[in-house]
Amino acid sequence: MRIAIAYLCVVLLWATTPLAIKWSGEGPGFLFGVTGRMAIGVVCIGPVLLIMKQPLPWHGKARLTYLAVALQIYCSMIAVYWAAQFIPSGWISVLFGLTPLITALLTRFWLGQRELNFSKLLSYLLGIGGLSLMFGSALTMGRNAALGIAAVILGAFLHSFSALSIKRIGANLPALTQVAGGLLIALPAYLLTWGILDGEWPDRFTPASIASIVYLGMIATTAGFVLYYYLLIQLPAARVALITLISPVLALLLGHAANREPITADVLTGALAILAALFLHEFTGRRGPAKARYAAAEIRDSRRRPADKRPGRYR
Repeated sequence: MRIAIAYLCVVLLWATTPLAIKWSGEGPGFLFGVTGRMAIGVVCIGPVLLIMKQPLPWHGKARLTYLAVALQIYCSMIAVYWAAQFIPSGWISVLFGLTPLITALLTRFWLGQRELNFSKLLSYLLGIGGLSLMFGSALTMGRNAALGIAAVILGAFLHSFSALSIKRIGANLPALTQVAGGLLIALPAYLLTWGILDGEWPDRFTPASIASIVYLGMIATTAGFVLYYYLLIQLPAARVALITLISPVLALLLGHAANREPITADVLTGALAILAALFLHEFTGRRGPAKARYAAAEIRDSRRRPADKRPGRYR
């Protein structure tokens, strides 16, 4: 029951975060919105570390890991927050769903993993096709909307690059510790950016912007992170990956219902193409190799068994 509740919470968090990002910048500005979120996140994640009795190591590999995490928390998130000014919130969730595809491409060229089958190739083509449709829809909304899509794709790329950098560093730190260290590095960068580019306390807040900043800082950054990694421990990775298929659909519907964001035929087709690409990439092309490995293991085992105990033999 606890796993089911945690799963539902993560789906809802991922579905509501894009709209909260958009609302948090309406009034105080996107820079204040993201800086306020990270400041609240730092305040909230400290007690969580104490409760879970997790130290914050500061050796060489740990510092490199925190820098890699900060790359995602600062560079990736600030790109997404900037983009939220110009594109519907539901688009952010759909476009960020391309992260597994981007990660796979980076893995191929950076880590030297060259496996590529038909389903993987088809998933890349579907993803590009869906992205093209969404770019076409954005161009009808103006140049800034197209730049907004490009910024979200940049954010997804930086997110993937950060994850692979953490893997290459290999510090093997707990996930919560990684985020705490990354936040401690990213927050000063946010404060400096806000101070240089804005530096004035906002003169206008809306109830939605205040609630969104608090929600993102207290819930999405802290509780959402803990629940997500709890699911990774308790469930198979394939089942957790389903979240990236469910949450974009909910985010599109939520943006349409709560923020009157349009869902045109091109947007819907592009979103479905991207989700189909993600499904192909995550859930196909694995059975064949698995069967081959299983068959090879059976052959090895049969060679080790005595002749009278091999399958198909009778005593």
